[in-house]
Amino acid sequence: MKRIFTLVVVTLLAMGSVFGDESILIDFSKLTADIIPDQNDEPTENRATLMDFTNEATSNFTARQKAEMKSSLAIANWDVVLSSSSQNVTTKHLSYTKEAPSKEWEKVMGVRIHFPVEAFNSWAVVKPPFDIPAFEPPAEIDDDGNIQPGEASGVTGPSRFEGEADDDGKPTGGLGVIKNVGTIKSIAVNAYGLNFPHALSVILIDDKGNEKTFFMGYLNFEGWGELRWDNPAYVQNVRNRELRLYPIYPDSTPFVKFGGFLIQRNASNPGGDFIGYFKDVKLIYDKAVLDTERDIEDEALWNIIQDRETARKTGELQRLGQREIQRYLDKQRQAPETTFTPTEGSSSSSEEAEEE
Repeated sequence: MKRIFTLVVVTLLAMGSVFGDESILIDFSKLTADIIPDQNDEPTENRATLMDFTNEATSNFTARQKAEMKSSLAIANWDVVLSSSSQNVTTKHLSYTKEAPSKEWEKVMGVRIHFPVEAFNSWAVVKPPFDIPAFEPPAEIDDDGNIQPGEASGVTGPSRFEGEADDDGKPTGGLGVIKNVGTIKSIAVNAYGLNFPHALSVILIDDKGNEKTFFMGYLNFEGWGELRWDNPAYVQNVRNRELRLYPIYPDSTPFVKFGGFLIQRNASNPGGDFIGYFKDVKLIYDKAVLDTERDIEDEALWNIIQDRETARKTGELQRLGQREIQRYLDKQRQAPETTFTPTEGSSSSSEEAEEE
């Protein structure tokens, strides 16, 4: 009897290893600006990832000001944060992201980082403009950036930053969040190298808020290439894995979200401008929970996970909202002028004297 039970457990584990998955965590070709045109009629925000932070604003703001308190994962919105020893007015001003036209991928993320020229180690993190929400519900968003939640618009599917659902109801990915992630087996980055000797790492954030950095390799190549990290601790043979039992419900399904790129420059390498291009980040991973047919719909009966996710979503929006409002206020305080207004009187008085 014991032998039969052992065979059953091993068989189930083997099935679990088969039911791993490959998903796109972030796809920058999906993050192009396509709504909310500026004064030059150029789109400024990305429809699929637009977030509205006006609910966190106080009554001191007008309706017009609140309408501008929106942000998305549009490529031009991403931040480049240099190490404290590398920050000065010049390096911060010359470090930014922008959409880059690509013959192969249409649009990708272009990154410029201006490292100090002095000989010391330095690094920079290319990060999203806000912490990507893991539990944002689907919504309908129009060209003016008005967001109508899925409950009101009839839009259903996975959480918004998992990507739209395909014909089988599976999230297509590419917007920064992957759910039901167990052990990560491999990570891949599609990057365009320009022979820079700098190191590239990927930052992932798990469902507990822990950040982990994965070294991908060096960008000292030319053209498109795939940088890959393979988990050295991944146990392929299920017979060698430690057997553990976990409660299936009401534990939330674990997830990972994209935290950014870490680019490191060694002191022995030249400083100054670094240019790089990135298409996507992909994961191969074991599923944390298998999709099975269950006799009782636990969540429909108890609603525990929904209550937890709603509380976490409220906390995320409060943190994101306060930061975006502060950025909006800083932007409003900036002087928009780039040139001085010509001084009146000198030229006009000389012209009047000539006429007399």
